[in-house]
Amino acid sequence: MSLKHKVGIIGGGIVGSTAAFYLSQEPTVDVTLFDDGTGQASSAAAGIISPWLSQRRNKEWYFLAKEGAKFYTRYMSDLSDFLDTTKIYHKTGTLLYKKTPKLLDKLESIANKRLVDAPEIGDISHLTEKEINQLYPFITSTDDALFITGGAKIDGEQLINGIHSILKESDQLIKTSVSKIEYMNHQWKVHTKHDILMFDSLFLTVGAWLPQLLEPLHYHVDIRPQKGQLIEVQSNLSTTDLPVIMPVGESDIIPFYDGKILIGATHENDEGFDLTPDHTQLEHLKLVASDTIDFLAELPITQHRVGTRAYTSDFLPFFGEVNGLENVWVASGLGSSGLTTGPIIGKTLVDWLLKKETNFDSYKAQPNNYIKPTTWEEI
Repeated sequence: MSLKHKVGIIGGGIVGSTAAFYLSQEPTVDVTLFDDGTGQASSAAAGIISPWLSQRRNKEWYFLAKEGAKFYTRYMSDLSDFLDTTKIYHKTGTLLYKKTPKLLDKLESIANKRLVDAPEIGDISHLTEKEINQLYPFITSTDDALFITGGAKIDGEQLINGIHSILKESDQLIKTSVSKIEYMNHQWKVHTKHDILMFDSLFLTVGAWLPQLLEPLHYHVDIRPQKGQLIEVQSNLSTTDLPVIMPVGESDIIPFYDGKILIGATHENDEGFDLTPDHTQLEHLKLVASDTIDFLAELPITQHRVGTRAYTSDFLPFFGEVNGLENVWVASGLGSSGLTTGPIIGKTLVDWLLKKETNFDSYKAQPNNYIKPTTWEEI
């Protein structure tokens, strides 16, 4: 009987957890996920899966995000064999506002063009204030909006906790941080507080903490942390089937289930890895959201989430291999689109490890644009 290929995954956010889930289904692989949960962006996030309305001009990023949204149907189907996914992901449509009618018309034109290659967008409707009020009388904004039926909402906390529960049952999850990695005798040694474990391959999916693992190996990593905060309020609405709402600004409104509404999130660039809730920022999120639904201003904040996103200097994600690091796959820089692109990135890393074809081979060498050997002068 042949020995299984041992894979260590460091970082249990959405990329690492997705990869661990799919590798756990492979009979030839023995996978271990390391995660202590500290500051994890995925668990702190709730998101809107609606990339077709993005106006980012980078075509490669849009293709990744579009395929990421498409992948969710398969992803949830695969997870549903192990989890109840009804409170994790729900396709209810997206209601999107813009500053001016002209910008809204422009977005509608973009959405219709993208519909050709992305039928997942669904139906596209330009709704007047009156039509919105007939559908959703609690919305008090007086502006028109664009509605697409293909938009969905995702609770990152529920998703990560669900996958971790699957892995925990089969002893494939170790709740600890990794202090150091080193390559010896064609294997990777992973150091934790109490153990040293050996692996044939590693996935480094630690987000903004990637420099801490690679700098001791003499690599400079173009990654910076960004603080993100999100709030929950409790309403009397029947929220389960309500659409996600994207007003102007960063206070997206995500109605989940049992009256729970999530609002967020902030984008704070100068806070490092600080996870202290800033209650002024949290109240501001609620205040901005009340421009769209006025009663939100009166609801108390029942819970908050704080996490750390990872950004590169050009705001683009990377995933693939690093020159000089044998049998190592990395992914980082997903930023605020992590819930959309994370699952397809995690699955792609798995497919590359298993030598399967993917639609993203152009990404495989891209980490080397962001991860470079340090010079002797820098060491």
